[in-house]
Amino acid sequence: MDSEAGDHIPEGGSGRYIVVKALEDGVTIMGLTRGRDTRSHHSERLDAGEVMVAQFTELTAAIKIRGKAEIFTDVGRVDSETASRHPVG
Repeated sequence: MDSEAGDHIPEGGSGRYIVVKALEDGVTIMGLTRGRDTRSHHSERLDAGEVMVAQFTELTAAIKIRGKAEIFTDVGRVDSETASRHPVG
């Protein structure tokens, strides 16, 4: 199947991508499964300046990002922050 732009969408893919640019060393990207039990099926670690392009697929329903990064999607851009190591309260 071809999209309106004429780009081919691979079998099993949704044609939806995100781009993650690490702003610090050790940013973790986790692919999460769909279905009855959501679990992590794949993870990658990026260092500052590294970029990863990820695609949502039949298996990947969500992507979790831990660490300081810029995230670009078809609905906009968002920055993630480094998690606080200190309990709140």
